[in-house]
Formats: sequence, C-alpha cells, structure tokens
Amino acid sequence: MEITDMTLDDLEQMKDTLYSDYDNFWSYNILKQELENDKTKYIIARENNEIVGFAGILIIFDEANLNNIVVKKSCRGRGIGGELLETLIDLCSDLNLKTFTLEVNVENVPAIKLYEKFGFKNLGIRKKYYDNISDAYIMSKTDF
Repeated sequence: MEITDMTLDDLEQMKDTLYSDYDNFWSYNILKQELENDKTKYIIARENNEIVGFAGILIIFDEANLNNIVVKKSCRGRGIGGELLETLIDLCSDLNLKTFTLEVNVENVPAIKLYEKFGFKNLGIRKKYYDNISDAYIMSKTDF
C-alpha cells in the first residue's frame, strides 16, 4: 500500500464512486473545497493503482483536527484506516503540532478502539453532534 498526498486528480478519480464505495459524509464539492484550502492536508491510500481510502486534517496554529478517515467499504477491516491515521500522526509530529483532536460517534466502537490504540484520550462528549441526534466523544492526542 502506498500513502501519498491527495490531489484534485485523485478526487476526480473517486468522484463517481464517492457515495457508493465510501460513506456519504463528505460530498465531492466539499472535498474539492478542502483540497483547495491551505489549512487542510489530505492523504490517500492506494493499492494496485486503486484508491482505497483517504483522510484529512484541518491545521489551526499548532493544532490539528481530524476531518475524516474514510476507507472504501470493500476494503475495511484490513488496517488501512490505521495506516492513514499513523501517517497523519507522523505529519503532526513533522509539523511540530501540539495537539491532534477529533470527534467520533459514541456508537462507532471500531473507530474508538483505533483511536485508543494510537494513544488518543477521551476528553468528553459533544451532545447531539451528528445530525443533531448522536453524541460524539472528543478525543485528543498530545504525544507525538
């Protein structure tokens, strides 16, 4: 597997399958805006010339906030999300950032376990964070 910076060409390659092969949290137009934003950094995972996942962070001053980690539905459970997360953690270290924060649905146990495995700590809950319905844990990591 190869992890590289995400480009607009990569997004174009995923355009037709973004909703069917990935979760529908992020639209093509929003991802395009994210890639054009100088405060965000996106990466992709590629296997056999196929994009199998992507992830992005928003950088503000000396902090990063995880925007997303999304693995192609047919490729989940193979460690791709962990590799993407590890790459983002390394990037935070390289950029001398102090804090890496994220929100995760309290019901998304696989993601919570992944974040805990990489040293993220639960700081609290954002009530009705997702669609004004589901709560989210606020998790953070400060040791890079």
